[in-house]
Amino acid sequence: MVPGEAYAITIELFPVANLFCRGHRLRLDISSSNFPHFDVNPSSGGPEGEWQQPGIARNRDFVEPARPSHLLLPVIPRNGTNGMEREQSSP
Repeated sequence: MVPGEAYAITIELFPVANLFCRGHRLRLDISSSNFPHFDVNPSSGGPEGEWQQPGIARNRDFVEPARPSHLLLPVIPRNGTNGMEREQSSP
C-alpha cells in the first residue's frame, strides 16, 4: 500500500448479535491489531514473526461524497425472519 492513497477494504466480522433499543447508537473502532485474540500486528510489512522494528499504522475512515465509507449491517426483524427476502423483492 502507498501512504496517503485510499483503498477499498472489506472486513468480514465474526458472527455476533445484539438487540438495539430505540435511541441506541453504534460505534465503529478501526484497529491495526486484535491482540490478544490474534498475534500482535507490528505493521512492519515483514514476514510474520520476523519483524525487528514495529511500524506506525495510520487508519483513516473517509466520509466525503467522493469516498464514502460505510458499515453494512443486516437487520433481523422481531418476527424472526432474516428480512432479506423482503428487501430483495422490493422495488
